[in-house]
Order: sequence, then C-alpha cells, then structure tokens
Amino acid sequence: MPPEPLPVLAFDTAGPWIEACLLLADGQVLHHLEAMDKGQAEHLLPVLNQLLAKAGLGWSDLGRIAVGTGPGNFTGVRIAVAAARGLALASGRPAIGVSRLEALAHGLPRPITVIEDARRDEVYVQTFAIEGAEPASLCRMGNIAHPTRVTGSAAGAGALPPAMPLTRAMAEIAAVRPLPQPRPAPFYLRGADAAPPADPPPVILPDPVAP
Repeated sequence: MPPEPLPVLAFDTAGPWIEACLLLADGQVLHHLEAMDKGQAEHLLPVLNQLLAKAGLGWSDLGRIAVGTGPGNFTGVRIAVAAARGLALASGRPAIGVSRLEALAHGLPRPITVIEDARRDEVYVQTFAIEGAEPASLCRMGNIAHPTRVTGSAAGAGALPPAMPLTRAMAEIAAVRPLPQPRPAPFYLRGADAAPPADPPPVILPDPVAP
C-alpha cells in the first residue's frame, strides 16, 4: 500500500515574500506569509522549521515537499527551488514543483484563464480547462483574448479572487500528484534581466536519482 502523502510542506519565494503552508493529514492548515524584499535565502529554513515545530513535527514526518516554481522574480524562484531540492535530498521526501499560475487556478471553477502581471506591459497567461491546462505564454497586455472567467493580478474588473492562499494550493496539488515526479525546476517564460557573465559557466554535475 503506498504511503500517505500528507503532511505536505509547501513554500514560495517568487516575489518579495516568504510564504509557507503545512497541510496536515487531519485537514488542519498552518500558513505563514511574511513580506521580505531581500534575505529570503537566510530566513526561509528558519521559517520552515518554525512551522514544523508549531505542528510538533520534524522533517521525517513529512510526506512530500511542494515548492513554487514561478514565474516570478528570477533570484527568488531559484532560492525556493534550490532549497526544495536540497531538503528532498536530505530528508528522502519527494519535492514537487507547482507553478504560480496553476496554484492561482486551483479550486476555482473551470474553464478559467489566469492573467498575471509580468511587468513591462506584459502578462503571463494560461488557460485551465476541465480536461487540462493549455501551455502558458507571455503576451503584451493588449494582445490577449477576453475569456469569460479570469483570475490573477492583471485580470482586471470581474476577476475571481484565489480560492485559497497560494502555498495551500501548492500543497493540495502536490498531495495528489502521482509519483515519481521530475525534480523541481524554475518555470521561466522570460529570461533573466541580468546579462550573463563573460566567463564560461561551471560544469554542472548530473542530478542524483530523484527520491
């Protein structure tokens, strides 16, 4: 019989915040949201440890780890994804990546189109139908269709609010994903703002086998 996937610990640092959620087997949810312009790398693990301690749990009690993969701030996304991969390797628990767009659509009636602000007069767009999700895209603000049911920060008047905090949505999505899953990776629809270094990149060693 497969192991119970709960509890699930989910976290996200794709913007100026640390958000985390612990979804327990009895349905209880512990949620933490803290505005943070910088310092997520230093504060993320203490926040997660505090959340686990509040529930009287340790890392070995988790069923799965969920992480927000973006789109979002380039550095913030990488912080969360790297942390999830490291924690999965250390704990032996599977880490599952969930995009912000999927989390925004979770729990809302379908079909629904997520329209999320990408700055520079652009938006991230993804439609979630009853039978599944269409590919996500990066569009100019004025070059998108006008679906009847929308959500997201750039969806305008009449947009549905998220059904729940986004890390709770990430935890619920990760709890029912079939295993094995690919290791979490940043979900980018636009390249980084910073120019790449002139020096050749370091050699990246192959990943170990996913837990």
